[in-house]
Amino acid sequence: MEKNKKFILRFDELSINDVPLVGGKNASLGEMYRQLKSRGVRVPNGFAVTAYAYEYFIEKAGVKDKIKKILEKLNFHNTRSLMASGQKIRNLILKSKIPKEVEEEIAKAYKELCREYERNTDVAVRSSATAEDLPDASFAGQQETYLNIKGEKELLKSCKKCFASLFTNRAISYREDKGFDHFKIALSIGIQKMVRSDLSSSGVMFSIDTESGFKDAVFITSSYGLGENIVQGKVNPDEFYVHKPTLMKGFKPIIQKDLGEKEIKMVYDKKKPTKNTKVSEKQRDEFSITDDEVLKLSKWAVIIEEHYKKPMDIEWAKDGKLKQLFIVQARPETVQSQRDKKVLEEYVLKQKGKVIVEGNSVGNKIGAGKTNIIEDVKDIHNFKKGEVLITDMTDPDWEPIMKIASAIVTNRGGRTCHAAIVSRELGIPCIVGTNNATSKIKNKKDVTVSCADGERGHVYSGILKYEVKKFDLDVIPKTRTKIMMNLGNPESAFEQSFIPNEGVGLAREEFIINSYIKVHPNALINFSKIKDKELKNKIEKLTGGYKNKEQFFIDKLAEGIGMIAAAFYPKDVIVRTSDFKSNEYAGLIGGKDYEPDEDNPMIGWRGASRYYKEGYRKAFELECKAFKKVRDEFGLKNVKIMIPFCRTVDEGKKVLEIMQKNGLKRGQQGLEVYVMCEIPSNVILADEFAKIFDGFSIGSNDLTQLVLGLDRDSEIVSDIYDERNLAVKRFVKQVINKARKNNRKIGICGQAPSDFPDFAQFLVECGIDSISLNPDSVIKTRIKIAETEKKISK
Repeated sequence: MEKNKKFILRFDELSINDVPLVGGKNASLGEMYRQLKSRGVRVPNGFAVTAYAYEYFIEKAGVKDKIKKILEKLNFHNTRSLMASGQKIRNLILKSKIPKEVEEEIAKAYKELCREYERNTDVAVRSSATAEDLPDASFAGQQETYLNIKGEKELLKSCKKCFASLFTNRAISYREDKGFDHFKIALSIGIQKMVRSDLSSSGVMFSIDTESGFKDAVFITSSYGLGENIVQGKVNPDEFYVHKPTLMKGFKPIIQKDLGEKEIKMVYDKKKPTKNTKVSEKQRDEFSITDDEVLKLSKWAVIIEEHYKKPMDIEWAKDGKLKQLFIVQARPETVQSQRDKKVLEEYVLKQKGKVIVEGNSVGNKIGAGKTNIIEDVKDIHNFKKGEVLITDMTDPDWEPIMKIASAIVTNRGGRTCHAAIVSRELGIPCIVGTNNATSKIKNKKDVTVSCADGERGHVYSGILKYEVKKFDLDVIPKTRTKIMMNLGNPESAFEQSFIPNEGVGLAREEFIINSYIKVHPNALINFSKIKDKELKNKIEKLTGGYKNKEQFFIDKLAEGIGMIAAAFYPKDVIVRTSDFKSNEYAGLIGGKDYEPDEDNPMIGWRGASRYYKEGYRKAFELECKAFKKVRDEFGLKNVKIMIPFCRTVDEGKKVLEIMQKNGLKRGQQGLEVYVMCEIPSNVILADEFAKIFDGFSIGSNDLTQLVLGLDRDSEIVSDIYDERNLAVKRFVKQVINKARKNNRKIGICGQAPSDFPDFAQFLVECGIDSISLNPDSVIKTRIKIAETEKKISK
């Protein structure tokens, strides 16, 4: 019998070329089952009920013409009409009988699967539309999935429900929007051996960053139990980022780990196939998969992406009985892979407002409008175009109103849940996993939803002004002077890596410590000695899952640095060691007990002088261990270390000695160590500093205040503060000349070139190697520098 006239095709008979016969999902499962087993990728066996079987069924049962008549009368823009017509069509299919010859073929294939596994084996029954997962369309979750189905009778019942699900309300609406003919799309069914992730964990992963389109990271979500809760957005899962290039070189680059709340898990039930149960506090405080499993899944993601030659959206599950990982679905990623990489679009809030709630941001856009809190899908007809949808979570039944929303905010869900997937495709700002949006946000009030602030999205009170900047990257000129970036926030690194750049000239530790760690390192080192119960509980809550509090500091600092270094790999990323002043350190949790009360912290105990003194040396050693982890474990050798506020050459030697004792020897494995040039002594003694450091980075902020003898925090003398003062410029020119004479790299990372294009031009004329700018000023300053270089060369 010809392949296209078969009712059943087994996975070992299928390839990716069979999409017209069995849909994208089943064709992909067959392709992976046949082709990737040899590369170690495990896919549970199964078979497909073909699209031909579906067409044969609706013809033989005489329902095709009846469906056509119902659709002719349907008003697609009226949600009530859509709901009523969809229900009629589904009932029509459910009441019809599947032809005996089709039923017999399904039963025969199921018996074969039972012989391979066990009698009455448990299977997942999933729909696979023949036009599903086209590069520009995502049918994700539009048809139904049935889990833990056992026995022929239940299997046939589920197959009929799958056939009916081709006409769910959201599927009808989606096809209309995309201009797909309802009868040129048929439904195939995938029947696959269940993975017992009800006894373990499961999730979704992408071989591309879902928010920025950064191609060198695998993004993984994971939660306990069967995977439907993650897809439907019922849980806030654990999240992981893995850097692909260094992973494939044999390193272990888990560059970010975020513990999710994982409140519930879906498990098998005796009365019905599945149920949700609560997860214990102990399990919630632990990651649902191990680091080794994260790395293995990431390798599989790379293998699958390489095989298909495109970014992929993959579902995985861990079998709790077999203790093995499996891939249960893979389809092309349909949003970021289609994005025009030549155009850079940036959303910028122009006003500040009161934050009502925050959660995980989806995309990088901003939207505003009146809130409409809808708790139940039956009330979606009350939603008006341009409103902001506030709800607990969405599933595909919500899609008819999601496409007309100006923004979407949910209580539950991670970055791979339904609300996130659909929002990305629609290009609508969305914030998921807020926990309390429906209770904190008031109904029918003006709000602004911003996903332009990094990984955390914010809902602001009122309609705030914002602008959208667009840049054509094809017309941005190249420059001889290296244009680098100043960065502090790891969350925005992937997105900002698309701005034309030659790496990062200044990555600040302070943002990572303030935002991710929050606790003074000495309070973590001396945690067991803390007597203040309230303080101890606060630290315990922040460091959940870590018995060794020092390791918490090392891991979180390494992850922050790692995200930035991965985003710009293999370009140089120069990371400055911590440069808080003592009053700023005191502001960290538990910090007051370890910091002096200084009259002028700006020129007090800061920078290099802290690193070798008893009161901070052990904390600096933790910083060194974080750098070692980034370079040795993550494989990010593009990281260079920069020492701030180093007053004397002797201080520099002391710091380098401590670094060496902690495995960071200058020159070993290509490690370069720079020094900030921000004190007059750095300029005057530049020849001596050049003997112990590999390069200089001019900190124009501090250099200006110390050359002009003023406090840059003082408003009274702020009118005198000017980096363009002749005295400052002479110092700058002098150190550039000395660095070049000593064959040392010299750049600048202060604010001046970002604020004053004429100062940037002065630096180019002096022959500086690199200028590091704030991301928002890179493009305009690059254009000015290109003009200056052109003039100089004439």
